[in-house]
Amino acid sequence: MNYTYLETPIGTLLIAGDEEAVRRIEFPKNGKPAAPQPSWRLSPRGPVGEAARQLREYFAGKRQRFDLPLAPEGTAFQRGVWRRLREIPYGQTISYGELAKRVGNPKASRAVGAANGQNPIPIVIPCHRVIGANGKLTGFGGGLPVKEALLRLESGQAGRTAG
Repeated sequence: MNYTYLETPIGTLLIAGDEEAVRRIEFPKNGKPAAPQPSWRLSPRGPVGEAARQLREYFAGKRQRFDLPLAPEGTAFQRGVWRRLREIPYGQTISYGELAKRVGNPKASRAVGAANGQNPIPIVIPCHRVIGANGKLTGFGGGLPVKEALLRLESGQAGRTAG
C-alpha cells in the first residue's frame, strides 16, 4: 500500500491506498501523525495523491464533494452505513437515528454509531456530519475538537471566532 502525509488545519493526516483506491485516512494521535504499516511505502501516486489534492481543496474551502475511488474495508453492514454517509450533503448534519432510518433499520442507531466510528476514510466519507439526536456533537475518531472544526469549515465559519 502507498501512503502520504498531508498537513491540514486539523493536523497531519495519513492517506493510504493502492493503485486502485484510497483505503484509509488516519488522524494524528496525541499530536503526532499516524504511523504507516511497515509494509507500506511513501508514495503520493495514484488515488493517494489525488486524495491529498482534493483534501487540500476541501480545507481551502474550494471543494464540497470528493471524486475518488474508495475501497473501505468492513462488514457489509458497515459498508452500507458508509455508503449512506456519503449521501449527507456538505454543510448538513443528521442524527444517528436518522442515519439508521436511511440504512433501513430505524432501531439500529447504536449499531450505526459503531459503524460510523469504524469509518476508515473519514472526511471523504463524512462521518463528522452525524450528531446526537439532541443536536450535540458526540464521539468522533479524530476527537470532538476536530469534528467541530470540520463542521465549522463546512458551515463557512472556519477561522471565525465567536463574539
